[in-house]
Amino acid sequence: MTSQHLASSTPSDGPDGSTGTAAGALAHGATGTEAPAIIARGITRTYGTGAGVVTALDHVDLDVVRGAFTAIMGPSGSGKSTLLHTLAGLDVVDGGSIRIGDTEITDLSDDALTVLRRERIGFVFQSFNLLPMLSAEQNILLPLELSGKRVDRAWLETITEAFGIGDRLSHLPSQLSGGQVQRVAIARALVTSPEVVFADEPTGNLDSQTTEEVLEFLRLSVDQFGQTVVMVTHERDAAERADRILTLADGRIANDEDLRGQR
Repeated sequence: MTSQHLASSTPSDGPDGSTGTAAGALAHGATGTEAPAIIARGITRTYGTGAGVVTALDHVDLDVVRGAFTAIMGPSGSGKSTLLHTLAGLDVVDGGSIRIGDTEITDLSDDALTVLRRERIGFVFQSFNLLPMLSAEQNILLPLELSGKRVDRAWLETITEAFGIGDRLSHLPSQLSGGQVQRVAIARALVTSPEVVFADEPTGNLDSQTTEEVLEFLRLSVDQFGQTVVMVTHERDAAERADRILTLADGRIANDEDLRGQR
């Protein structure tokens, strides 16, 4: 049996010793041999006290496949945003463990979490969060500047040319289209070569054309650069661009779909 322990699945061994479910097929990572990018076991998160307590996450077990695109869906209050925030170290859990690579993040101090988020994780937010007084290039390079890392000009050129913004690097955000702004935000998330990129409702406030561009470039970051992406979304159409869809209900994983064979 694989190391995957999803709340929604009880894999059975196939004739070759492999598991018989989609969840089991995903357990070893994109190549079938790599360790997962993230391993979460028994994570719980509650808010409030007494009669007003709300259970956002209820003993969730999850392996995030390295080099794959995972979408998290669910109705409002299902726990999907809380799951993303806890996996990314933006929120703390009440119980359980979360490992990013070889690091147990639930044991880290606030300062250590800040360093981890800055150096090993990329973020794409709904509001993009570009600094208006900085050029596109300066916005992209900001995570490197904050962490004191050297700029890899070849990598910068690779991602900006792939995203079609190589000729817009000197422009301010106000001089860019909505799609270009989001491409800059995704490039910024990739510039540190993070272990995982977390995207929190990245298409929530966008028109249909810009939504398509965002999903295209998140997909490209996985297919062309081998990036691990975890995205929260309300939209089924957006989720179907991923390799895998996790559906949450009442703080638990209610369904786990492997879409890789459908491409």
